[in-house]
Amino acid sequence: MLTLTETATTVVKTIVDQDPNTEASGLRINGEPGAPNLTVAVVAEPEAGDSIVEAEGARVFLEENAAIALSDKTLDAQVGEDGAVNFAIVDNGSASDNGSASDNA
Repeated sequence: MLTLTETATTVVKTIVDQDPNTEASGLRINGEPGAPNLTVAVVAEPEAGDSIVEAEGARVFLEENAAIALSDKTLDAQVGEDGAVNFAIVDNGSASDNGSASDNA
């Protein structure tokens, strides 16, 4: 299952905390079958069938296709001087792990 680096954990919490509408909110990663790119959005809650990755208060919801594609990966993040966030997917073992995962049926 996807894991998060310490930096990604902090960035996800910061992004999600900007929308104080619900305590169940998180960052949702969506993947279309056969598509090379993933989309990311802040959502109020996971959708049915999403896998949930939690790390030190950060919540990431993985749509089924994204969960499969990211099953052996680590989510990392970088924040530029201008505040722009770039997420990166790296192979497990290439970054320090900081997450645990559970499935939401």
